[in-house]
Amino acid sequence: MKKQIGIGFRKDFAEDFLSGNSLQPTFIELAPENWMGIGGYWKKILQEVAEKYPITSHGLSLSIGSPEDIDRDFLKQVKNFIKTYNIQIYSEHLSYSKCDNAHLYDLLPIPFREDAVHHISKRIREVQDFLGMKLAIENVSYYTPVAAEMSEIEFINAIVDESDCNLLLDVNNVYVNAFNHQYDAKEFIQKLPLNKVAYIHMAGHEQVEPDLIIDTHGQDIIDPVYELFDFTTQLIQPVPVLLERDFNIPELDHLQAEMDHLEYITDKNWKKLYATEKIHTATTV
Repeated sequence: MKKQIGIGFRKDFAEDFLSGNSLQPTFIELAPENWMGIGGYWKKILQEVAEKYPITSHGLSLSIGSPEDIDRDFLKQVKNFIKTYNIQIYSEHLSYSKCDNAHLYDLLPIPFREDAVHHISKRIREVQDFLGMKLAIENVSYYTPVAAEMSEIEFINAIVDESDCNLLLDVNNVYVNAFNHQYDAKEFIQKLPLNKVAYIHMAGHEQVEPDLIIDTHGQDIIDPVYELFDFTTQLIQPVPVLLERDFNIPELDHLQAEMDHLEYITDKNWKKLYATEKIHTATTV
């Protein structure tokens, strides 16, 4: 695959992004919920950006950990959105955000338990069968474990294995959880099913107490997270990498500088793999 460094597309900078050239991603990411069924001005913006860039989608409200049945009407809308915009990656959070149809507007942690593994894996398989594509599930940040009977790494690995889904590896979330829960981030990453990583997220966070980091997506990526990303990319095959910035948006050239840093790291670690692919392509044409 060619190198891919993308940006989470936000309405806050949509006009400047499309009218200028300060920000030059190779793809963009959208939350389907924010764009499905939209009309008027923003529909035109969506069509314009879709003509210029490949799109990936990162969902917010599938709520894979909820106790009730999967919302099939919602999935139909997602499937249509994926088809309309030729989306190759659909990812969601390993969390839940609604219960008994009450939307909680937050990504809440799921108990690290065997029964939760079976429940979530069944729901992921149902989603994958319905959409006709693999779901990439994201490791999420959490601030206290809830009725845990196994470790976080055991929980994630069991779900990926039982559901046969892909993994969206959020490197910043690993860093945040490792700091807050006092485990080794590199050791954690080494224990993940790295052959299942289809996608990487990178973002910033905020340290609010000496022993507490909050995952905000509102700050710059710090050097230790870049270093963890560098370590990670030495262990896996090339995949798309996305910069997330949800609020406190800086100048677009500042975001481009962060993307350039991500590209520098991936080039350093994946250069030989890129070259091998180019040679293979040339000999098979």
